[in-house]
Amino acid sequence: MTSARGAQGGAGAREAGPEHALRRLELTVMRRLDGLLHGRHEGLVPGAGSELGDSRVYVPGEDDVRRMDWPVTARTTVPHVRDLIADRELETWVLADLSPSMDFGTADMEKRDLVVAAVGAVGFLSSRIGDRIGAYVVHGDRLHRMPARTGRPALYALLQTLVDAPRGMPASGGTRLGEAIDLLGAARRKRGLRVVVSDFLDLGEGGDPGAEREWERPLRRLAARHQVLAVEVIDPRELELPDVGLVVLTDPETGHTREVHLSPRVRRAYAEAAAAQREATRVALRRCGAGHLVLRTDRDWVYDIAQYTLRHRRTAHLAGRHPTRRAGA
Repeated sequence: MTSARGAQGGAGAREAGPEHALRRLELTVMRRLDGLLHGRHEGLVPGAGSELGDSRVYVPGEDDVRRMDWPVTARTTVPHVRDLIADRELETWVLADLSPSMDFGTADMEKRDLVVAAVGAVGFLSSRIGDRIGAYVVHGDRLHRMPARTGRPALYALLQTLVDAPRGMPASGGTRLGEAIDLLGAARRKRGLRVVVSDFLDLGEGGDPGAEREWERPLRRLAARHQVLAVEVIDPRELELPDVGLVVLTDPETGHTREVHLSPRVRRAYAEAAAAQREATRVALRRCGAGHLVLRTDRDWVYDIAQYTLRHRRTAHLAGRHPTRRAGA
């Protein structure tokens, strides 16, 4: 679904100035996304909290035995578990990847604009209910930390930092996403939502797309304690190449260039390799136990976020009703 509305927080808005771009981003989130995702305390990824709720019948293989409600189980002789109620004040941390590969876009916006849009969506929806949001920003060889705060001024300062970050800063050793995820998990122990926004453009060990990524184990450790959402940012030219003949390609991470003739055979091989890499990334994120949201520069990002969230809310709702249906069957 290609839509000019997806560019509201992108290049067109930047021409009018960063402050105007952030105002338009807020209006986009609050008028469109917040209207679609209305609710008392449900964010992008609804999940378990820490307050005890009602008891329900235990479902083997789906429920955590650590939430077993032993008094109700003893009284009814049927295993029951306690549902958890979402916390009323959460601390959300975002890991924003602003490596050179994000300074790319051939559609309505650049991938960097989608990073700002994703962080803004999380932040504006969280600030509406008083939650705190902080961020770690991968930029070149550095990892910048912005402490978690509540309120619109703090969120605007965070988004302004992302918008103003210099472009074209190649990392001498490459972007170490795994190390950044490890630091995020070690620095903030309190349970909450962790959002990793990146293009995840790396191959497995030895260039094998099916091999384990360097960020996979750190992300698995992070997901074992926190609720994790991985936002994968994609540009259509990363999936297939145009039929334009001889081109000069530059690796934004290292600055290396190479001339390539985009013959039908080369374009077909590239498309197959890109599809294999994306599928391997999807499988790796699923192994880690993280939610996976894909945003594309040629699509309406508000629509994609809303569809993802509504789909997961329906899944959570049906999962909550499933034991009741089984008990009454």
